[in-house]
Amino acid sequence: MGMQLYTRAGDDGFTGLLGEGRVAKYTPQPEAYGTVDETNSCVGVARLSAEGVLDLMLARIQNDLFDLGADLCVPED
Repeated sequence: MGMQLYTRAGDDGFTGLLGEGRVAKYTPQPEAYGTVDETNSCVGVARLSAEGVLDLMLARIQNDLFDLGADLCVPED
């Protein structure tokens, strides 16, 4: 069996944002950054077969997706 991680916070249907913000998991914000994260993972799989310029382009895309995901985790004012 794999390693288990416990946060002791439970799953009350909410997720934490950067800082102290919390939003419901079904709202657009966590849906958006989750989708960006999944896309970034797919780009990483594509990079396993990429070489040269294509690998560099995909690396840049991954970096941009990572930045976008981080921006989406910030609570709205």
